[in-house]
Formats: sequence, structure tokens, C-alpha cells
Amino acid sequence: MSEQTKAAAAISDPGENGRAEHNRGDRLTVQLGNVAAWLFPVLMVAICAQVVLRQAGHNQAWLDDLQWWLYGAAVLVGIGYAVVTDSHVRVDILYDNFDRAKRVRIDIFGLVWLFLPFIILCWDVTLDYALTSIRAGEGSDSPNGLHNLWILKSFMNLAFVFIAIAVWSTYVRLLGDLTRPVLWKQLFWAFPSVAYAVNLALYYALFGFFYLTRGENTSSRDVGRLPVFGELEFGAHDMRYTVLGALILTVLLIAVLRAVAPREA
Repeated sequence: MSEQTKAAAAISDPGENGRAEHNRGDRLTVQLGNVAAWLFPVLMVAICAQVVLRQAGHNQAWLDDLQWWLYGAAVLVGIGYAVVTDSHVRVDILYDNFDRAKRVRIDIFGLVWLFLPFIILCWDVTLDYALTSIRAGEGSDSPNGLHNLWILKSFMNLAFVFIAIAVWSTYVRLLGDLTRPVLWKQLFWAFPSVAYAVNLALYYALFGFFYLTRGENTSSRDVGRLPVFGELEFGAHDMRYTVLGALILTVLLIAVLRAVAPREA
């Protein structure tokens, strides 16, 4: 396939961009993105149908809800697709003039030092958002709207996991341009994201353990007030014990993986 043909294919289908270098996570993201793309024609039909019905005096609230459902699902999946295929909008006028290695370093910094921590934060925030909706059996505000709103909110939380997978797979692929992406190097170069994920895992593990072992009358608020979830003060600054523990665990994990990794030739 000629370079012009490859360029044309990449324009018509961004999933073809760099396909030969795609790993499993990349391919999964592209495949799900291609499926989610079919939500947009359905969305267009729903919008047009609602406009016609509303003008005819037969407003359908469930069509309004359906539009939000379809748009939200398609956009969230599209974020991961755009990351993998590098089809998102760039506003950096200097980036294109840098050499390949420098562009890769910038991409890695943006992905796992800035973007992935934000995605992990979104997952954490929407987890309670989804669980609360499930417990309440949340539905539409309109009597004839789409109910079971908890489905959409649960999907929102899962979508951030999908985006995180897309970001990580892209990051690993880019890291391969700079060095052999063995596990300890993956964790080291993505230290902020890894430390944040370890912090959440440690927090939820401790919270769940104490909540389940301290008796039936223990509330979530009681668990949150335990000393283990307190703060370590040093001067004018403070740090939660779980954050400090996560930093130590992350460093130890990277060190252990580095020690057991096969020596590079």
C-alpha cells in the first residue's frame, strides 16, 4: 500500500492510522469505537423524529432522554478512540516542528502525568454517582421518559475504565519508541497515575475491611473517622496516611519489579 493510499485510509478511517503498531488495547478500543459510531445515525433519527413529533403536537419525552443517552455513550467511547488513533484536536503550534522522540515524550507526559490521573479521578467520582443511582432505582424526571437512569450512570463509570485502558495502551505503544516497555518502566514513567491508582486501591481496601469487620452498627462516617484515614502534619503541610502509604507502596512495587526483571542486553 502506497503512502498516499495509507494517508487516504487514515483520513477516511482514523482507526487505520498506525494500525500496524497497535497493541491489543488499541485494537479493542478501535473496535468498540467503530461499534459506538453507529450510535450517531440513531441519534440523528431520534433528533429528527422528536422535532417532527413536537411540531405535530405529540412531544415524546423519552426521545429527549434517548438523545442524551446516545450522545453521552458515543462521546465517552469516542474519547478513548480519539486517544488511540491520535484524532483529537491539537492546539500546540510548536509540536509538529519537534523531532519524533520529543513529540513522544510530550505525548507520554500529557497522557500519564495529566490526562490519566484526571480519568482515574472521574472514575472515582462517578463510582458513588452510579451506586447511588442504582440503590435509588433512579429514573427519568418525566413520567413518560426513559427510566432506569442508573444504566446510563453505570455506563458512564465503566466508560472511564475503557478510556483508561485506551490511554494506557497508547502510552505503552509510545513508550516502546523510547525504550523496551517492560512492566517496571511502564509504572515508573507513569508514576503519578500509578501512585494515584494505588492510593485509591489502598483506600477502598482499608475502608472495606474496617467497614465489614467493625460490627453492624458501624456507619461509613464512623469508618472515615478512623485514625488510619487521618492526616500526617509536617510544618504548614499535611498528607493523608493513605496517600503516604500509596507513595511508599508504589516505589516498592517499581523497585521489586526492577529487581526481578531480566537484565537487558
